[in-house]
Amino acid sequence: MLAELIRKPSRLIIGLMSGTSLDGVDAAIVRVEGCGLTTKAELVAFTTVPYDDRLREKLKELCSVEHSDVALVCGMNFYIAEVLADAAKRAVAEAGLSMADIDLISSHGQTVWHIPVADERDWALVRSTLQIGDLSVIAKRTGKPVVGDYRTADMAVGGQGAPLVPYADFILFRDEAAGRIAQNIGGIGNCTAIPAGALPEQVIAFDTGPGNMLIDQAVHTLSGGARSYDEGGQWASQGTADGAIVAEMMRHPYFAMKPPKTTGRELFGKAYAERWMERMKAAGLADADIVATFTAFTAQTIADSYRRFVLPDAPAQEVIVSGGGAHNRTLLAMLEDLLPEMTVTTSDAMGISSDAKEAVAFAVFANNFLFGVPNNLPSATGAPVPTIMGKLALPG
Repeated sequence: MLAELIRKPSRLIIGLMSGTSLDGVDAAIVRVEGCGLTTKAELVAFTTVPYDDRLREKLKELCSVEHSDVALVCGMNFYIAEVLADAAKRAVAEAGLSMADIDLISSHGQTVWHIPVADERDWALVRSTLQIGDLSVIAKRTGKPVVGDYRTADMAVGGQGAPLVPYADFILFRDEAAGRIAQNIGGIGNCTAIPAGALPEQVIAFDTGPGNMLIDQAVHTLSGGARSYDEGGQWASQGTADGAIVAEMMRHPYFAMKPPKTTGRELFGKAYAERWMERMKAAGLADADIVATFTAFTAQTIADSYRRFVLPDAPAQEVIVSGGGAHNRTLLAMLEDLLPEMTVTTSDAMGISSDAKEAVAFAVFANNFLFGVPNNLPSATGAPVPTIMGKLALPG
């Protein structure tokens, strides 16, 4: 089966991505040619299957030390796999294709916990990561081979298991003349700085901090659950950010850490958002001001990361934004104000859907796995060596 796929001139691969924003599953059908750094990827179709409020809140429990338990982890590992399989089948149906047209499925899974650095206080909390959504369930439900669980291989050779998408960013956005920073703004923000004409080892990539995560939590809480995100940044645009509070939030030790570094809900999740909302309420901030302050904080973490850790070594003229944050006009405007010497645009303007980019990246990862080609970027994850990430589940 796999040998036949390798011999094909191109492969139709479904990339499945569910990120830390917990908003749903992105499913991209991608036609992939070649492998490694000569890979060509064409988006054929794309769909998003939103999580309903019940599932989203259950996942937040799962990602919380205070509310999670082993039974919940066990059950959700299979439940989310069913959701991922359904998303793959929906993408195929909406594209007017059949599952017989699909060669391979690639699933990132749903991250529930990530420990990039061992906890010195507890010998059992070694460097590790956990993404749920069992690959065998997806393979059996779709009838297709499935590659997934990528992060663990990078961590096994000494990396942090994240960020992974910079490998695809390098393939998609590298330019001989212009230095570029690909900035994804999902639940967490992560950047990939690609100097003009860069080699893979010259790429600088890391998590900049919270992306939409704090904004989404504030909107959900302040709207009484009626809204899950700030559409277009409209709510933030009606408020005024509290600069003093943003400056205090910027004192979090994560932002002073040098790359490679990664983060997630374990640092900037629901509990973190609620502590700062209480503080802002006590300071007399209106709801719109709270949303604006979290939005300004996200923008500041991105710009500050560039000035500290990117621009001194990798001059760049363009910032290319993807992910849900690419639709937040208020956030983009704040970035433009903080980075006046740079052009801020979206990956859509570069011909690559800002919503689909990460799902496309995982299709590229699965294609490399198929050919036995390393698909991590050591300069991004801190791994000492390139390695082949992924595990395979067969449908038969």
